Amino acid sequence: MKIDFTHHQSAHCENGVISNLMKFNGFQISEPMVFGIGSGLLFCYIPFLKINHAPAITYRTMPGQIFKKFAKRVGIKIEREKFKNPEKAKERLDENLKNNNPVGLQVGVFNLPYFPDEYRFHFNAHNLIVYGKQDDTYLISDPIMETITSLTEKELERVRFAKGAFAPKGHIYYPVNFPDELSLDKAIIKGIKNTCKDMLAPIPIVGVRGIRLTANLVRKWPHKKGVKKANHYLGQIVRMQEEIGTGGGGFRYIYAAFLQESGKILKNEKLAKLSEEMTIIGDLWRDFALDASRIYKNRSVKKDAYNDVAAQMDILADKEEVFFKKLKKAIA
Repeated sequence: MKIDFTHHQSAHCENGVISNLMKFNGFQISEPMVFGIGSGLLFCYIPFLKINHAPAITYRTMPGQIFKKFAKRVGIKIEREKFKNPEKAKERLDENLKNNNPVGLQVGVFNLPYFPDEYRFHFNAHNLIVYGKQDDTYLISDPIMETITSLTEKELERVRFAKGAFAPKGHIYYPVNFPDELSLDKAIIKGIKNTCKDMLAPIPIVGVRGIRLTANLVRKWPHKKGVKKANHYLGQIVRMQEEIGTGGGGFRYIYAAFLQESGKILKNEKLAKLSEEMTIIGDLWRDFALDASRIYKNRSVKKDAYNDVAAQMDILADKEEVFFKKLKKAIA
């Protein structure tokens, strides 16, 4: 069983899975367009959820939400299913492959053998596509990989039923119904409004307020938690930013590309200018990550290093607050 499927590399797994499945079904939708319409951009500090023994920080919406919102806004129906029984999960996967239907899977990355060791940690919200099977080996299109790869039945079962936070439980999903033509104009505006609402939300842990809260915590961690734990927590911020998907800076670049593409579709020059601003903000996130990594790797020469990176986060919060207020007005 091998479906005639074309692999396209992307910056982020969920965006890439959606874009690739849409292309397979005859709709040429770019990764940035998927991300923007699906309101993927976010910042959230989640103290009650621990990943690698540190509070979770996300620069994007919860796993699965991008596809859910994208599909609803462009008029696509998605079939989703989770399983308690690995054998039933395998049967459903094989059934789709026999029907010439490539499918998206949510998996854990820790046991993905084709991932480099430094990227294999306990994170269960990775997405990939299975597009075929040869003997006991599944053919895999992992959007963040340059080329196609493969997993044995046992390897795939292991990552499909990984334990811990966001446990995938064999999660399988794929589009089942499409409109005759995708209408993007209204979907783009809905996506932008949703992102502006999230980033400007009056909730302490979400959006620009969440960035400011995290900055304040960064200042306190060395004194309250000790340097060792503070370094671990700071490393968590950078890992969630730069190693999980595309993180803070990378997601900002994708969003900038979305605004540029949307500006042409909506004939709105303001969006093109805001795209340039978001690119600059992405650069600042990358600068922050570099300085923060020097601290937890004990390579920083700055005397007040923690306060310095916290101040960078405050600046980022200010810039993003101004940015999303302008973006909200640009599509009003």
